[in-house]
Amino acid sequence: MENTESQERAKTPQGNGRRVVRCIKEVFPIATKTALWIIKITVGVSLAILFLKYFNILPLFSDFISPVFNHLGLPGEAALAYVTGYFVNVYAAISVAASLELDVRAMTILSVMVLCSHNMITETAVQKKSGSSAVRIVLVRTFSAFFLAFVLNRFLPGEVIPASGAEGEEALLLGPMLREWAVSTLWLILKMGVLIYSLSIMQKLLAEFGVIRLISKFLKPLLALFGLPARTSLLWIVANILGLAYGAAIMIQESRSGKISRNDIDLLNTHISIAHSNFEDLFLLSSVGGIWYVLLLSRWLMAMVLVWLQRLEIFVADKIRR
Repeated sequence: MENTESQERAKTPQGNGRRVVRCIKEVFPIATKTALWIIKITVGVSLAILFLKYFNILPLFSDFISPVFNHLGLPGEAALAYVTGYFVNVYAAISVAASLELDVRAMTILSVMVLCSHNMITETAVQKKSGSSAVRIVLVRTFSAFFLAFVLNRFLPGEVIPASGAEGEEALLLGPMLREWAVSTLWLILKMGVLIYSLSIMQKLLAEFGVIRLISKFLKPLLALFGLPARTSLLWIVANILGLAYGAAIMIQESRSGKISRNDIDLLNTHISIAHSNFEDLFLLSSVGGIWYVLLLSRWLMAMVLVWLQRLEIFVADKIRR
């Protein structure tokens, strides 16, 4: 009788309000810890990249792989855009690619590569902390970028058009670079902090009021096609809309809650490692010449194949252990 009365009280506006407050209190310390961790990594990586640019070390990476790009339907100069995105983010890759005057075909191929393997250090750290192998994530993302570029070069119509970017490079001044870095990093920290707290609270409230079960039911057919369990639906949505860095708090929290198994986390991480941030980043790269449906569908198809291969790997490993 007392349990029934408690349940009825919980359904009242006052009871719902108390549930909301309780959820926020429970989430706050966890979100704070995750926010500090991801911000520390982001600041450290971005500062390191700044000095690599200043001392002209970053172009050495691109010079090393630029001959490979000629076999991917891209001019050698596109290697710098890819390497910049690989270590920094999509915005940095776009800033370099914009100076190359690539046609739609080349921009689409380069964009797929960048979407597969951008912001590698920070995003790999997030996925490792959620329980997956960092080495595997790096290999999957890097291989997928080059494999998809190779395939698209074979099937997209058109031919390679040499880039016509500026030959000279502007001298870099450390002072202005540091000031620009400080302003952009501060803005990024504020943005990440707001998103991490907001997403953590939202996830807790959705679970508390049973919305996650409805989301899982709605997405079950699509996730089944991708080879993913329905219980990963919320994490899949967060990764697709906001990306890995901003969704770090929810991913880490869910992986440690015990509600999602290690195998399920690994499958999800394989998928979203190359098929995430399909809102802002996809729009940005489409706006500078990439074909949006090629950017989306090629990575979804690649992710689906990789997940089903990983499920086969898990199945065979279980059979051997038995």
